[in-house]
Amino acid sequence: MGEHDIADHHNPEAQRGFVRALLADVQALERIIEDGLIESGIRRIGAEQELFLVDSAMRPMRVSERVLEVLDDGAFTTELAQFNLEANLLPSVMGGSCLSDMESELLECLDRVRHAAGECDARVLMIGILPTLMREHLGLDYMTPNPRYFELNRAMSELCHGEFNTLIKGLDELKLTHDNVMLEACNTSFQIHFQVSAEEFAPLYNIAQAATGPVLAAAVNSPLLLRHRLWHETRVALFQQSLDSRSRAQKERGGAQRVSFGDRWVKDSVLEIYREDIARFRSLIRGLEQESPLELLDRGEMPKLAALCLHNGTVYRWNRPCYGVKDNVAHLRIENRVLPAGPTILDEVANSAFFFGLMSSLGEEYGPIHECMAFDDASGNFMAASRYGLKANLHWIEGKVYRADELILDQLLPLAHSGLERQGIESEDRDRYLGVIEERVSAGRTGAQWALDSLNGMEGQGTIGSRMRAICSSLHEQQWTGRPVHEWEPASLREDHDWRADYRTVEQVMSTDLFTVHPDDLVDLAASVMDWEHLRHVPVEDSKGEFVGLLSHRAILRLVARGGASGKPEAVSVGEVMHADPFTVTPQTRSLDAILLMREKGVACLPVVSAGKLLGIVTEHDFISIAASLLEEKLRES
Repeated sequence: MGEHDIADHHNPEAQRGFVRALLADVQALERIIEDGLIESGIRRIGAEQELFLVDSAMRPMRVSERVLEVLDDGAFTTELAQFNLEANLLPSVMGGSCLSDMESELLECLDRVRHAAGECDARVLMIGILPTLMREHLGLDYMTPNPRYFELNRAMSELCHGEFNTLIKGLDELKLTHDNVMLEACNTSFQIHFQVSAEEFAPLYNIAQAATGPVLAAAVNSPLLLRHRLWHETRVALFQQSLDSRSRAQKERGGAQRVSFGDRWVKDSVLEIYREDIARFRSLIRGLEQESPLELLDRGEMPKLAALCLHNGTVYRWNRPCYGVKDNVAHLRIENRVLPAGPTILDEVANSAFFFGLMSSLGEEYGPIHECMAFDDASGNFMAASRYGLKANLHWIEGKVYRADELILDQLLPLAHSGLERQGIESEDRDRYLGVIEERVSAGRTGAQWALDSLNGMEGQGTIGSRMRAICSSLHEQQWTGRPVHEWEPASLREDHDWRADYRTVEQVMSTDLFTVHPDDLVDLAASVMDWEHLRHVPVEDSKGEFVGLLSHRAILRLVARGGASGKPEAVSVGEVMHADPFTVTPQTRSLDAILLMREKGVACLPVVSAGKLLGIVTEHDFISIAASLLEEKLRES
């Protein structure tokens, strides 16, 4: 995502030129493969580590560029949001101590990032989705100022007509409409690379697809998004929906998405994937002109295929083919993008060992995977693992169904051991990393399950915001201890918890579980709802879901008074007595400003509205409860 050299999208000739370059790159890749110029006979592995940067209150912090200045190292780069960073590891030959070497390199990289972040008053967290993220962190003011990111946002927004719709159903339900691509920035991953030859690409890519579901089931670490409990690996659903650029007609036809698992096995060559992606997806970003790749081949120079790689970078297969050139030698890699960041470096390397082991053993055990497993089962396993983690039911060879934990413990871990042994991985490393997987699966304690268990253990304590911060604080403390996540203590609210950080904005305070009425409803219904639920105010929404007013208990009392001695008001609608233009605030309004507004205007309630939609409500009772909590905290301190 670091490419800066992009063409002007207003220049049609530049756009056509890029398409010509893209087709030329495909033609060149055909020749490279036919002439046997893809490196073979060697297996390398590599990884990319994505991170969150947070402040002392565990909120996203816009300091990535400052941290990079302190690091002054090309191995680190920006990501879409200014609260993310990426570290690129050096590739290594698979065998011997390559896994423990990967762990050592990660530890060294992360130690440097932590020190650099510390100079910027920031902290580093590894988790698939940061629990303290709020919608206020997903505006363009948080986007890294890189021309490619802005062009990606422009192109995607144009395709989506400015609306990115998300609907994820888990323990809770999250439904929202966003106006830019920054939802993608909620996700951080640990991406691993597996080098293959051109001849073995198809069978090994299919094995990667088959292995991905079970490996993910053991690695899930993203259960929380915008304070909602969703999938065990919510990254999958969020990433897929946040970059869905299909038109309504394409969606109705079931057209392919830019973020996908694919829809069939690969038959012969990596070219199948590249050709399909070019045919299905228009180029979002255009690079500048490049020298003919065929002319470079004629001179004995290996082309970088920049147009093809740039286009490939905007089509997000969960297992993605990658072409590269090193020392004038071309190579192919399978990039697994499924694994989340964290919870610890040890957990990440263990997940990688599990995947690499299966990549090296499933073909030996079962033969061509496409002959004994339906593609729909591999795809279904991936989605089931994303939703349920170790509790997922997975369809394995010949369609047999197993619970994920049973399949992993009984069949897949022994195969992973044999696969790593076949690649010459040291026995001590095999036992260490796959032992972490075995213990984690036996305990049923993935990173996602730890977070959910922690949240359940804090139920009824503090606010939802304070509980999310407690999870992040505990994560920050425990992920650097060296102990894998299945050995962690649950997160808890501590006595030294700084409550002030939980009440800075209205979004942190407001109630979102609301009872609402329509303008045409009888006041009798509204009065009954207020009586049953002990409410003093009820928001009013029209049939389109637009916020149109506020009904208060005072308005009903006045109506009753006008109704005469019988106390029975005439049959009137809510719209006739509601306050049609109440004072409102936005989610980003400071809590102090909301309090001052309530005092100045003499109101006891403020609807929280954005773009005409009701998002929540904040009342004087909410602020009284906050004051009581802060007073109690002060009394404890004294």
